[in-house]
Amino acid sequence: MLENDIYAMRKKIANIGRLMYARMLTDAAGGNISVRMGDVILMTPRYAGSQFLWDLAPENVLVLDLQGNKLEGEGEVSREIRVHRDLLNKFYPDGTAVVHGHARNALVFCAQKKPIPSMLDSTDKFGQEIGYVPGAPAHTQELADQICAAMATQLERVRKQAAIILAPRHGVFVFAKNLEAGYDALDRLENTAYCALMGALLK
Repeated sequence: MLENDIYAMRKKIANIGRLMYARMLTDAAGGNISVRMGDVILMTPRYAGSQFLWDLAPENVLVLDLQGNKLEGEGEVSREIRVHRDLLNKFYPDGTAVVHGHARNALVFCAQKKPIPSMLDSTDKFGQEIGYVPGAPAHTQELADQICAAMATQLERVRKQAAIILAPRHGVFVFAKNLEAGYDALDRLENTAYCALMGALLK
């Protein structure tokens, strides 16, 4: 893997993180982005929101080995490494990117442990509703196992673009064929969550 290619992807991850924060697709409390490139995983650092305010430099995006150990970068490894590492190891190359966000409207459904119905043509590709896992404490192997089990049944969606799973009281996990597809899926999900919430006022 060329060093220039890795640096370019670290820069792209930082840019996507800024865009997610600006569009309220994640918040100061957390969220993470990761991409596998060959034998390394590139991932946003711990405290990307609360300390970095999602204004990351490429050097803040960590280079990890496939076990999640830091090889390079300025910052600590995220506590959510287990979900990212396991998805990118178990299902690569079907999926190469994980985008985890605390999207404002989607969080309402996470908090209430309710699926998000597809309200738009643009989200039908992810299913007629976006489901959730049983729920486990954040940052645990139990949560990683639940997310991986749910994604394993949706790999065809991952190969085409992405699959999306809700974690109760936590946030949205997107597993995608590439970074751009993951960001796009999260943005589409947030739009359909907004439509579901606002549409309820019209009844």
